[in-house]
Amino acid sequence: MLATLAVVLPVFGLILLGGLARWRGVLGPHAVSELNRFVVWLALPALLFGIMAHASFATLWQPGFVAAFGLGSLGLFLGTVWLRRGSLADAGLDGLNAAYPNTGYMGFPLAAAALGPASLPLMTLATIVTVCFVFAAAITCIEIGQQAERNPWRLARRVGLALARNPLLFAPALGALSAAAGIVLPASFESFLALLGAAASPCALVALGAFLAQEARGRRPALGATALLTGLKLLALPVLVWLLAKLFGLPPLQAQTAVLAAALPTGTGPFMLAEYYRRPASVTSATILASTVLSVLTVAAYLAASG
Repeated sequence: MLATLAVVLPVFGLILLGGLARWRGVLGPHAVSELNRFVVWLALPALLFGIMAHASFATLWQPGFVAAFGLGSLGLFLGTVWLRRGSLADAGLDGLNAAYPNTGYMGFPLAAAALGPASLPLMTLATIVTVCFVFAAAITCIEIGQQAERNPWRLARRVGLALARNPLLFAPALGALSAAAGIVLPASFESFLALLGAAASPCALVALGAFLAQEARGRRPALGATALLTGLKLLALPVLVWLLAKLFGLPPLQAQTAVLAAALPTGTGPFMLAEYYRRPASVTSATILASTVLSVLTVAAYLAASG
């Protein structure tokens, strides 16, 4: 419980700081949009490139772990998109809210404290699967949903070009190519990536807090949708991944890491996408906040039960 609080409280601190800064006028009305542009175009791509550039083949070749975590996440994503059908772009965001765990910001310190250093390569793999498959699926839904073109070939071409230009997809792809080619990055470039990537988490969380402060002055999010997506994220996804881990016969450490990653609250990725594509973000921000608050209890309960 204390390990969980030690990870979650700094996250809340940054969200609170962003909210107070916006409420007091320290951050202006355009701060949320500009902070998210910085995260999406600069900081997060640097973080993702660095993860992929340092991922060895031995780290990536865990087919059982990938199958359990990946199929669980993608299955819940597609199920939520179907359940929330209507606007494909908004349904894609809802699917991401239900299936996008906060592995990058909370997964690593929590896994190290609860499961030990041996779990960190597995958490890296969960982060890669989340970004390169679930995140990419959500971007595809949003791009298709926002295109006016209905000719299937022209639509496929426009969506493909939009995806190829998206920094959250081509940055990890370039990192993977760098690792496959055996390129050794210069020390100065490594420092550059580390400095820039380290800014992704605090900037995204401060932007989230600023957005929540803005939303508090406007309309309230739909409580039913928020409760549904929070329940899917904190309960349905870890149960589904646990069942798949049993089905594929994962060793204890792999199974525990996969379920822990799935049990994490919704990350800031859906919020950044909502801002980037100018989609309604009130349900997304409320889901991130609610799942983060409640995860203190659900994650602590899982760790106590599995320990």
